[in-house]
Amino acid sequence: MKKTILIISAIVVLSLAAIGVYILRPSEEASAPIQATPIATQTQAAPAIATEPQADPTEPSNPQAGEPGLSGTTTYQISQGESEVRFSLDEILRGKPFRPVGVTNQVAGEISLDFDQKQALAGTIQVNARTLETDSEFRNRAIHNEILETDEFEFITFVPSEITGLPQEAVIGEPVQFQITGDLTIRDVTQQVTFEITATLVDESRLEGYGKTTVLRSDYGLTIPSVPSVADVSDEVLLEIDFVALAS
Repeated sequence: MKKTILIISAIVVLSLAAIGVYILRPSEEASAPIQATPIATQTQAAPAIATEPQADPTEPSNPQAGEPGLSGTTTYQISQGESEVRFSLDEILRGKPFRPVGVTNQVAGEISLDFDQKQALAGTIQVNARTLETDSEFRNRAIHNEILETDEFEFITFVPSEITGLPQEAVIGEPVQFQITGDLTIRDVTQQVTFEITATLVDESRLEGYGKTTVLRSDYGLTIPSVPSVADVSDEVLLEIDFVALAS
């Protein structure tokens, strides 16, 4: 009986050790610096989206609207050096509340503004999941190897399908709030989400903004490896982006 227990215990220990080696092994690095896919090649994935209907002509006009020089179409490309994507969630770490945050600047995408037709076209946004980093190398490897499986699924993608809430006119220096809805793919699961965006056209060549949405881990089948020091990991995950997009 004792011999059987010892054999079973040895098998369990070896199994746990093998799992630990798998989770904590070095993960694949990014295959290449991330590049935006030009909007011009995405006519099927991200069709042009008109702004909200024209304002009532009987309403007083905005004297700041229609800044001189805001005409034609300009395409803005996300600048990695000035942008950041983050995820965060809640957990209990060693008996105390903790909120781990993962960050990367390896995000790429384009948005095109047609100032004459008052239309916007948002292209596919990509994030290289292999470059996400937290406060812990052990956590990083667990995220890459076990949770997101980044060796196989290198990129997280967001394909916009609808923009709502855009104002009638673009005004330099004036923040605007709107929503972008689309398909968010994490690993091999795609779900529709809506990002709340606040953006400012700093000048004709620079667009700055912030966006956020909340997703559920369970919707994407993302499970947390069992670790003695971690408990009660929240299902809700906050996704955020601080971006600077420059005229290309």
